Amino acid sequence: MSDLTEQYPATAQWRDYLEMCKPRVVLLMLLCTLVGMFLASTGMVPLHILLFGNLGVALVAGSAAALNHLVDAGIDARMARTQNRPIAQGRVSSRHGALFVAATGIAGIAILALLVNPLTAWLNLASWFGYGVVYSVYLKRATPQNIVIGGLFGAAPPLFGWTAVTNSIDGGGLLLVLIIFAWTPPHFWALAIDRMEDYRRVDVPMLPVTHGELYTKIHILLYTIIMIIVSILPFLIGMSNLLYLLCALSLGLGFLYWSLNMLYGSNDRAPIETFRYSIFYLMALFVALLVDHYLFPVTYL
Repeated sequence: MSDLTEQYPATAQWRDYLEMCKPRVVLLMLLCTLVGMFLASTGMVPLHILLFGNLGVALVAGSAAALNHLVDAGIDARMARTQNRPIAQGRVSSRHGALFVAATGIAGIAILALLVNPLTAWLNLASWFGYGVVYSVYLKRATPQNIVIGGLFGAAPPLFGWTAVTNSIDGGGLLLVLIIFAWTPPHFWALAIDRMEDYRRVDVPMLPVTHGELYTKIHILLYTIIMIIVSILPFLIGMSNLLYLLCALSLGLGFLYWSLNMLYGSNDRAPIETFRYSIFYLMALFVALLVDHYLFPVTYL
């Protein structure tokens, strides 16, 4: 039976292609894109921007994620967290995966360029190249600072939303990028600690592999403090009001608790719990920005 399975591999299902797009990651990106759109607007976002902007961003992001599956297929097959991915298991061939990457990427860029604006399309193309090629092919295997440097490419979604509405790169959109950029290292390093042996096995130089757990936990704490400071900047520059400030500080204290728990506590599950809290943190922070924007309008724009 195993010989037959190898000779006639399982036919790919639509779920395999969906999994290659990393839908949960893309949904979080779309939330940030939506918030960028609404924060760039004094009223309702135009319907065609709302629809085609998010569709284009989703397709380009899914294409970049699928490219990451292609590039990482060899190491994915050797890691517990990723060994069941479609390309690693052979459910999707490299050829079909490459066609899927091209089709979704081209469709997304075309939608953004023709139905939103060229600036948003160019920014998405740059992000696609940065994550799918620069990070996945080079940075991930080259330096323990891979997440810090590569985090810039994954931090761009709120700027996509901002430029989709304004057709310009402004300070407000860049500040939203800075928040996610500061959030990315403590978010991913917590997962890297939890999966440290996996990364060591495949010789990927994540920070806990190259510098140890204690060093990484100290850096998570330091980046968490930086993240909290950055998160209150929208209030300090008059982009948001008191409601957002209170939410940002409360959520930041929660992140700080988990960072300290990892560093000083004895809970073996603290790294993965920190990782899970970090996802909730970013979602709640951007929802707070959105609610504050409409309940307590400011004159920043």
